[in-house]
Amino acid sequence: MNTEILGVIFMYALVVALAIPLGRYIGKVFSYQNTWLDKIFNPIDKLFFKLSGINPEKEMNWKQHLVALLTINLVWFLVSMFTLMNMSWLPLNPDGNPSMSADLAFNTSVSFVTNTNLQHYSGETSLSYLGQLILMLWQFISAGTGIAIGAVVFVAMKERTTEKLGNFYSFFVRSCTRILFPLAMIGATILVLNGSPMTFKGKATTTTLEGATQQISRGPVAAFVIIKQLGTNGGGFYGPNSTNPMENPNYLTNIVETASIFLIPIAMIFAFRFVIRRKKLAWTIFGVMTTGFLLLVIPSIFSEMNGNPAIAHMGIQQNMGSMEGKEVRFGPAASAYWAVNTTCTSNGSVNAMHDSMMPITGMAALLGMMVNSFYGGVGVGFLNFYIFIIIAVFISGLMVGRTPEFLGKKIEAKEVKIAMIIALLHPFFILVGTALASYLYVGNPAEYAGWLNNPGYHGFSEMLYEFSSASANNGSGFEGLGDNTMFWNVSTGLVMLLARYLPIIGPVAIAGILAAKKYIPEGAGTLKTDTGTFGLMIFAVMFIVVALSFFPALALGQLAEYFTLY
Repeated sequence: MNTEILGVIFMYALVVALAIPLGRYIGKVFSYQNTWLDKIFNPIDKLFFKLSGINPEKEMNWKQHLVALLTINLVWFLVSMFTLMNMSWLPLNPDGNPSMSADLAFNTSVSFVTNTNLQHYSGETSLSYLGQLILMLWQFISAGTGIAIGAVVFVAMKERTTEKLGNFYSFFVRSCTRILFPLAMIGATILVLNGSPMTFKGKATTTTLEGATQQISRGPVAAFVIIKQLGTNGGGFYGPNSTNPMENPNYLTNIVETASIFLIPIAMIFAFRFVIRRKKLAWTIFGVMTTGFLLLVIPSIFSEMNGNPAIAHMGIQQNMGSMEGKEVRFGPAASAYWAVNTTCTSNGSVNAMHDSMMPITGMAALLGMMVNSFYGGVGVGFLNFYIFIIIAVFISGLMVGRTPEFLGKKIEAKEVKIAMIIALLHPFFILVGTALASYLYVGNPAEYAGWLNNPGYHGFSEMLYEFSSASANNGSGFEGLGDNTMFWNVSTGLVMLLARYLPIIGPVAIAGILAAKKYIPEGAGTLKTDTGTFGLMIFAVMFIVVALSFFPALALGQLAEYFTLY
């Protein structure tokens, strides 16, 4: 078997092998069972709560959890805006990088607070070290809030009747100290040992092989890079992200970074299994997500390894596959695997340029963001999938003539309405944004000429990809798009805000409403939701919603490009 394929198989097997025990550990953290890190972090947690004046033992209902989450995010957003707009005179700016404009600071602050990390700037030339450190902190905070709200939903799904669902601040702090920080320490150490910079010194001056003098940007790179992966954040210290050898020096670091993207999203499924004690249901969810992921990643790897037919028609051999926009040290298979990995998990980091991918791979990346539930982001990926579970339970109940129930709670009109609104908001944000951008560009191509380097089918895909990335809180891009403009900064900023918090509010509201309902033990007439048949039903619902919503747009972009190419 091709060594590139073996590398991909190894990376996925490694993630699953690590995710199962990590999921059990995360489940213990959420359930407040003893873990081996308690002796280290219990005093630290107590210090945080003492300084903040928060009582971590006070139980909250679902509305109070949402207020706490939104309050944390609002405070950090304001701090981020101030920092980014005043970097030029603030400390830790040895290279003298300028402050950001208001619209770019708005987009960047929203992007990092919402776990999107859509970057309309190049970090090494646009940010001071203080700016980079602030954004690195947001990558912990946004990931921590996502994991914490996932814990709230897990607790709500336990088999009992209650309105009290734990304490959000406690879940948040424990997610950061006991999950994200230890994993980040291990990953950052590996990156440093393999050559990623970790310093506060300014640019290094070096002489190239040609004898020229070159300035090389550096900084606290290793710490920044590992949390961007573990927290499904994706924002790079450098503009080229993990294609830059400073962020991703070799194939070993590529394995570590790729595995880090998937690790916590998959582990959250097994944490769910531990918290609610539903082994078969957890494996059903994992099976549906994995099936969808494989249906995207296998054609993508095949397409990239076969090369570009347009280049083949010119008589040029492509023994290495399609290598445009890719790093030789990784190759097409690992690049395609990363591309689907990063777009299925709302991570958004890249080790190759997605704009240069073959049409099938580009479409797979778009579909990963459009579905937004094949593993998804840390914590919130499960919330997106939870919406499809509710819809599938309701439809299945109608089909077999049984009262729709999930985990002993009746699914009624209120829950289904919320689920449908949340399911339809995602395509609404993407398609309306793309339609507006297309209208503006076609109406005045001279004024907006700087938007698209690739007009036609691919240019349309660049705009579709940008709004898909913003709505999926992903952050990757088809970088032929000139996106650092007032329109793109403000429009995608608004989409990121709405697409982050509304899909959190909806599932948490459903979970809270169901938790307060009377628990009904399973009986002979209960619809089983932990079977392969129900898994197929969930997948069918996801396929229908995505196909009906996005097929026309994909037909105008990546599919049209594919057929013109072949």
